[in-house]
Amino acid sequence: MLTSSSHVSNNGSYSNDRGAGLEAEYVVDPASGGFFHTDFKKHDDLKEMLDSNKDSLKLEAMKRIIGMVAKGRDASMLFPAVVKNVVSKNIEVKKLVYVYLERYAEEQQDLALLSISTFQRALKEPNQLIRAGALRVLSSIRVKMISPIVMLAIRDASSDMSPYVRKTAAHAIPKLYSLENELKLELVTIIQKLLADKTVLVIGSAVMAFTEVCPERVDLIHQVYRKLCALLVDVDEWGQVTIVNMLTRYARMQFADPNLHNHGDDSDRPFYDSGSDSSEKPAPTLDPDHRLLLRSTRPLLQSRNAAVVMAVAQLYHHAAPKSESPLAAKAMVRLLRSHVEVQSVVLNAIASISAQNKGMFEAYLKSFFVRTSDPTNIKLLKLEILTNLTTDSNVSIILRELQTYISNSDKKFVAATIQAIGRCACSINEVTDSCLSGLVSLLSNRDEAVVAESVVVIKRLLQTQAADPKEIITHMARLLDNITVAQARAAILWLLGEHSQKVPNIAPDILRKLAKTFSDEHDIVKLQVMNLAVKLYITNSEQTALLCQYIFNLARYDQNYDIRDKARLLKQFIPQQNGRITSQSARIFLASKPAPLLQSQFKDHEDLQLGSLSHYIKQRATGYEPLPPFPEQPPPSDVRNVEPIVIEDPKSYKKSDKKGKDMFLWESESSRGASSNNSSDSSDSSGSSSDSSSEDSESQYEEESSSEDKSTSTSAESSSEESEETKSQEPKPEAPKPKSNLDLLLDLGDVDNSVPVMTPSLGGFLTPTVVNSTSSSQIEMTPPVFTNTKPIELINKINGRGLSATYRFTRTPHILSPSMANINIMFTNNSSEDITDIRLGKKNLGLDMSMYDFANISRLSPNGCLPASLGIDFNDTTQPANFEIVCSLGNFSVCIKPSIGELVRPVKMDNTTFQEKQSKLGGMNEHIGKIKCVSNIIEKVTECSNLGVCDPTIDNLRFAGQTLKSSNFVLVTVTKQEVVTVNCDNMVFGSVMLNELLHNLKS
Repeated sequence: MLTSSSHVSNNGSYSNDRGAGLEAEYVVDPASGGFFHTDFKKHDDLKEMLDSNKDSLKLEAMKRIIGMVAKGRDASMLFPAVVKNVVSKNIEVKKLVYVYLERYAEEQQDLALLSISTFQRALKEPNQLIRAGALRVLSSIRVKMISPIVMLAIRDASSDMSPYVRKTAAHAIPKLYSLENELKLELVTIIQKLLADKTVLVIGSAVMAFTEVCPERVDLIHQVYRKLCALLVDVDEWGQVTIVNMLTRYARMQFADPNLHNHGDDSDRPFYDSGSDSSEKPAPTLDPDHRLLLRSTRPLLQSRNAAVVMAVAQLYHHAAPKSESPLAAKAMVRLLRSHVEVQSVVLNAIASISAQNKGMFEAYLKSFFVRTSDPTNIKLLKLEILTNLTTDSNVSIILRELQTYISNSDKKFVAATIQAIGRCACSINEVTDSCLSGLVSLLSNRDEAVVAESVVVIKRLLQTQAADPKEIITHMARLLDNITVAQARAAILWLLGEHSQKVPNIAPDILRKLAKTFSDEHDIVKLQVMNLAVKLYITNSEQTALLCQYIFNLARYDQNYDIRDKARLLKQFIPQQNGRITSQSARIFLASKPAPLLQSQFKDHEDLQLGSLSHYIKQRATGYEPLPPFPEQPPPSDVRNVEPIVIEDPKSYKKSDKKGKDMFLWESESSRGASSNNSSDSSDSSGSSSDSSSEDSESQYEEESSSEDKSTSTSAESSSEESEETKSQEPKPEAPKPKSNLDLLLDLGDVDNSVPVMTPSLGGFLTPTVVNSTSSSQIEMTPPVFTNTKPIELINKINGRGLSATYRFTRTPHILSPSMANINIMFTNNSSEDITDIRLGKKNLGLDMSMYDFANISRLSPNGCLPASLGIDFNDTTQPANFEIVCSLGNFSVCIKPSIGELVRPVKMDNTTFQEKQSKLGGMNEHIGKIKCVSNIIEKVTECSNLGVCDPTIDNLRFAGQTLKSSNFVLVTVTKQEVVTVNCDNMVFGSVMLNELLHNLKS
């Protein structure tokens, strides 16, 4: 007993030690729970760290808590400990506390209410992140009592100097509206104010708030429609999706149906005019604002974000002419290849479109061939698309591909393949016989599922009277004993009943066999046996009368009430005494049946918006709002003509003594044309401006470079005011007072009323749409058609000791002088310490070359990126510009060498002016070269030379430009005989231009 008790004591001691070990282990890892110790206080160590006086411990605790939340673990029990730290002086701790409170404020409303005053004080903090976080937490507390407080906070935040806080205010509006919808009128006023915001960071969120709160207020969009189109490519990807979806509905309500009067193919298209440029030829009935929307969204088809591409694709599908659908088709196929994770959504959309428009994806047929690695749902969608794309020209290719799928191990996919063969046979009469022969041969397949599906498809084909059924039915009847799938057996019996007169010797014998096994058959087979009995009794009562009586007697006592009811009904057609019924039995049972309609499963879902959840699940989901139909009589377009701007703060803008009309930066040329003398020229200029930057949307530095260019140009404007006054004949944007680059997101400034109207190009830069005073009225400056978005390395991060830099030519005029090339430089700090005082150092420039320094960068934080704008006058030569970049890490020698296209500004002229200028530049000023079989000439020429695209003729394409420094004309002609001609005042420049063009066209 003593030994036993000591043993128990030892065990108890061991258990205590083990428990202590477990408790210590849990303390180390607060994410794990104390499952075996009910008295264990969970997360005590985190609570102690949060109660500590050291900010480092609080920060570590908050990081661990946010990590728990990110992993989906419940951290609500820590709410009291966390909410106490909302008054922390440490910015990093406070930011994490706000993230936590935003997650749990709705669940812990009582405790969150105790900190209302703290959140209100935080709304006045100098740090924009704290102000935004406080507003997010405040709007997450779902208590009606504080609605007025939240309303006041949103109203103040909507006027905040930080665009990030204004964006947060827009996100808070739907939260407050769902809590208190009586505040809608006040919220709509704030939404209207946010929609007028000129910062791209805010626009997407403002549109989101509009769609959630007041989507019926279309008048709010009238005022900002052209601004949204112009700034769309500069908005973040989430905002782009929101804006495009909203503008799709807007286009459906405000514009006429672009396909109402389909003019067919454009067979008069000039030689070499590629399909990708078809959108430059608007349909005669297309509203200019409708065209502006399509051109503004076209660059987004090149986006790396799948959601953006799908949003634009659905816009082109629902609100664009069918002639422009290949643009969306190409983008969707590219998306299919590059984004495997969204294949299902993209294929759903393609299947829906291909059911209505076969030709749209016919060129990409092989992209939809099934791979062995594809999951079943992807295989079925690809099969659906292949069937939809079947035409007389490609049916043989598709059938050969389908034939290889029969041996696949996926039974569901094989069954769908056989159905697809049947659909091909129905849609293309020329291959019906061969498809039937192939399906009949499948009846001998060892796989029972293949045989069963083949029987069902053959039955549908025979219903269409595609072939003589006698031999096929005979063959199928012989296989009936070996087929066990109920659906297939029922299909054979139905065919026997329909065509019993053609096989009078086989049908009664089949009925005799089935009468023996009637009780063991599947319910669907029993129903078809009874149908066969009635039909044979009508056509051959002598041989089948007793069999019919026997079968109906068996059915009378069947367990299934459907079979009993059917037997009771059909038995009335057998007795001879009911002459009135039996006399009509032939008309009832042997009447010709309509052939089944084999069509796409997406055929009845054309009205569902492409890419929506309802479209994906093929039925209307809860809350789905259908797309509005196009109006029979669209509203007048002048509702989108905005009023002139009123400058509220005269200190932020320069004044000019010249008289003119203030215009919005985003106002389209079509709206200005009504008030200008040369309205046609303005409209054409708008078309070029809208379509000029179709490739510019792929730039990873686009938003930052746009902001920095405007910041740098502001300082240039201030420092060289006298120089600009001497060059008043050149178009200059009026620059606002520079702001802090806290977010590197600067507002788009308004325009001085004395200068030519400026419109933001798709790259986010200001681009003039008029030429200088020396040009004739038939020549106008146009934005660049192609902007190179690929950065070139300027400083390597190894040679730069942690500082790296890249640059790219923006092909936009520099704010100081139009003779300077505008170069965007992106500095990146790859080190762990701040880099300070980044500026230009010693310059080593060629003859008559000049350089305008970028604004000094005082501090570049670790892993941070900052853009800078540099202006260089290369004197119309390709000589490199050598200079030094100086910073706290040392001096770095760098070199920028331009290509020939960066020394040209694009212009557009009519054919008469082009021929006149070309005739004066013959002889030694003319350079000729030869090319062979080149496609996409327009894209390649504009990419290489930065020339403007002039009106093409039947025999050739024409391009024009001017050199930046001397304004010499550069004219390029590409003839039908594939001859390239370059005419230029500067012989050396023209020769280099020809060599560059020939090299680029041959590559």
